[in-house]
Amino acid sequence: MQFDLAHIWASMGLVSKLIAFVLVLMSIATIAVVVERVIALARMNAETRAFVKEAQPLLDAWDTEALLRVSDRYRLSALARLVSSAMRRFLRAESEGEGNLTPVELARREVERRREALSADLRRGLSVLASVGSVAPFVGLLGTVVGIITAFQSIATTGSGGLGAVSAGISEALIETALGLSVAIPSVLFFNYLTGKITAVEAALERSAGELLDDMENQHGRASEERLLEEAA
Repeated sequence: MQFDLAHIWASMGLVSKLIAFVLVLMSIATIAVVVERVIALARMNAETRAFVKEAQPLLDAWDTEALLRVSDRYRLSALARLVSSAMRRFLRAESEGEGNLTPVELARREVERRREALSADLRRGLSVLASVGSVAPFVGLLGTVVGIITAFQSIATTGSGGLGAVSAGISEALIETALGLSVAIPSVLFFNYLTGKITAVEAALERSAGELLDDMENQHGRASEERLLEEAA
């Protein structure tokens, strides 16, 4: 018997081939998610760097209209979307005056909601990697069990326990085990890698949001003082 992959595939039963096909689909899903997330994060980071370079002088000068125009041009940047939502909420509250909450508090709540939405968007597809990483070894183990059953069936059919009777089933079992592990291990590694990258992005968003809210509070305080001075005059 030739122990090459083509011969082993040809000797596999229907159940073993289905298990192998499921593992191949899992590997394709893993590759698709990893490629999409890596490209999306790279494009987002590039746009964020460009946005910060343009937005920082506008924020220092508190040119809100220009800042909103710039943030609208960088829709792939999570930071730009966060700044746009918070700034619009702050300006609308300042102009209209809404209830007992200050514009800064309303902007803070908008930031929290937007950060949750951005986090969900950043982690899109990671559940696939987590599922593949946890399930693929067990799918491979199922293939192993099926291969061992095939080996014992061969023994029962031939009435002999020699190598020739069990080699096909054992080979099938080992291939399924190796395939399951080769799918699970990269999936777990990529999940951890992407989780680390996304956690760093979320931490940067939190820091930037805090700085933006501080600026809003300072500007709101100055505006309130100016109004009081005008009323006193």
